[in-house]
Amino acid sequence: MPAGADEVFVGLSEQNYLPSEGLATAIYLALSLHRPLLLEGEAGVGKTEVAKSLSAWLGRRLIRLQCYEGIDVTQAVYEWDYSRQLMHLRTAEAAGTATASGADVLEDSLYSERFLVKRPLLEAISASNESPPVLLIDEVDRADDEFEAFLLEILSDWSITVPELGSFTASEPPVVVITSNRTRDVHDALKRRCLYHWVEHPDFEREVSIISLRAEGVGARLARQVAAAVARFREIGLYKPPGVAESIDWSLALVRVGVRELDAHPARLTLGAVLKYREDQARVVEHGLEKIVEEAVSR
Repeated sequence: MPAGADEVFVGLSEQNYLPSEGLATAIYLALSLHRPLLLEGEAGVGKTEVAKSLSAWLGRRLIRLQCYEGIDVTQAVYEWDYSRQLMHLRTAEAAGTATASGADVLEDSLYSERFLVKRPLLEAISASNESPPVLLIDEVDRADDEFEAFLLEILSDWSITVPELGSFTASEPPVVVITSNRTRDVHDALKRRCLYHWVEHPDFEREVSIISLRAEGVGARLARQVAAAVARFREIGLYKPPGVAESIDWSLALVRVGVRELDAHPARLTLGAVLKYREDQARVVEHGLEKIVEEAVSR
């Protein structure tokens, strides 16, 4: 475990992730206090990458649960492998062992752990013979209230009961990172269980550093110009302001079409890499893409 937030910053930086001072502190506290970390923020600011970089830095397996509307226990916790169970039954019948062993014994064998399909939550809790994994619960705001309540129970006890097998309890809780794009408010009960951090868009200099680090082949000058233009995009009231991920994508797209210094024409041609809604692209053009590019180049 890290000795402080500075060590977290250095460790994540080695994995090509540059956290803010506040985020590095939140991660350090989550690790040292063994508490889940809830990260909220707009899409593309690097919330999911926190868990990936933590996993690489700590040398622990990453287990990801992608939330979505309608997710339930079978997708998140466990289910039975019915096709293998059926094959087991047919094999027992063909071998003549189904009658010899008795129906009860055969039924018990169908609900043994060999036929249990562990989904991310159970997999994270029952991990053995290894360091506790990093559990990423991504976009929890997409799940419904019932699933969130179920998740809260698991995070409180670190235990899951499978009726046919009994309880699985974590000997040591996993490192948990929960992300939310805030399409709806996460319940207070879940927030109280976690440490919380709002992930902001990076400031200009840090975004330049991130682009230079993550976008291979992008020169320092182009990185500054892209960061400046994207910062301006975020100020003009777009439906979906671009995040850092889009800054990196746009930088890579510009380099791929042979751009070494931002220019209005290739910027317009590659807007789809940074703005993913037609209305936003139209608003930027209407607002004056040429002027935005000119200001970015002169910065």
